[in-house]
Amino acid sequence: MKQKGIMVVVSGFSGVGKGTIMKELMEKYDNYAFSVSATTRSPRNGEVDGREYFFITDEKFDEMVQEDRFIEYARYVKHSYGTPKSYVEEKMAEGKDVILEIETQGALNVKRKYPDTLLVYVIPPSAKELKRRLTERGTENVEVIEARLKRAVEEADEIGSYDYVLVNDTVPEAVERLHSLIQSQHLLTVKNREEIARMKEELIALSGK
Repeated sequence: MKQKGIMVVVSGFSGVGKGTIMKELMEKYDNYAFSVSATTRSPRNGEVDGREYFFITDEKFDEMVQEDRFIEYARYVKHSYGTPKSYVEEKMAEGKDVILEIETQGALNVKRKYPDTLLVYVIPPSAKELKRRLTERGTENVEVIEARLKRAVEEADEIGSYDYVLVNDTVPEAVERLHSLIQSQHLLTVKNREEIARMKEELIALSGK
């Protein structure tokens, strides 16, 4: 019988490379699904409904909140974002391990609602390396980089609430460590009670008791 997939939340400092890790993990292994969020903002050029996001109206979003159809959600000044339960549960039922890439507060909310969720926080080898990566990607000015580093200091206080820390020194190594970490969760005794019970029954039958 195919084992049900697990839910994994991956967080990390801005610029640490978690998006690249997720992309390469998905390309290398076919047993993962990346959670697609719902949003009330309009699609940008090239975005496809159901691929980047599920694009819905404010009214539909509010309706889903009232009906408790989000695993987690957040409202910003103009737009709302949420993780639909149905999509995640469907993929997990197919045996896929579903990865949610969300920030720390959302991750801890998910853990409170779904204690079996695996929380992984991605960190750089050093703070100096994080600053180098933020600078070299060339998408932000100095003020924005400094703001992201200050935000990283605040997020560091939450890392202790995660299950594991993943150091992203090189992407290939980080991908393999994350894959091994997630797959090891399938071997936990709490996730194999039926298999343990079956083995016991077979041993009893074999021993003639």
